[in-house]
Amino acid sequence: MSRTALLLMDLQRANLSHVPDDYLPRAVQALEAARAAGIPVIHIVVQLREGHTDAHPRNKMFGSLPGHLFTADDPNAAIHDDVAPADGELVVVKNRVSAFAGNNLRQLLDAQDITCLVLAGIATSGVVLSTTLQAVDLDYAVTVLSDACADRDPALHDTLVSDVFARRGDVVTVEEWAKSLAG
Repeated sequence: MSRTALLLMDLQRANLSHVPDDYLPRAVQALEAARAAGIPVIHIVVQLREGHTDAHPRNKMFGSLPGHLFTADDPNAAIHDDVAPADGELVVVKNRVSAFAGNNLRQLLDAQDITCLVLAGIATSGVVLSTTLQAVDLDYAVTVLSDACADRDPALHDTLVSDVFARRGDVVTVEEWAKSLAG
């Protein structure tokens, strides 16, 4: 029997400042639906070492960031209060784009017999894309919550959701997913 986990990815204050105001309520709805159904929730956050000693200068995503951003001391790197982890929910720190990068996420999933991943996060063209592709290659079943993902480029978001993710897994809205859990 397969087990499912919801991955809430990069819902950090700094990232939420780049998405429409109506995004966060959908992420909250996904979180509440998972909790109500007893589905494990894993919070994924990007965190780099002070001074970014773990970010190579050739890395276009992280190599050019000022050394104080997305560190343990950066208040804008904190998970937004509305989607903060509850007692017992895991927080996994990553140091690259994919939720699997630089951590033991796969080991944690395997230890809980999780075979199905439901993905929500910021940005669609970043963590959601990288995690979807890696998860599929690792043989996880993947569901992307289309409206609980957001990107600075709405057209790119739409292309990824309809053309890329739909070929690799399931794509549903938060409401559709919540209804499937309740039924």
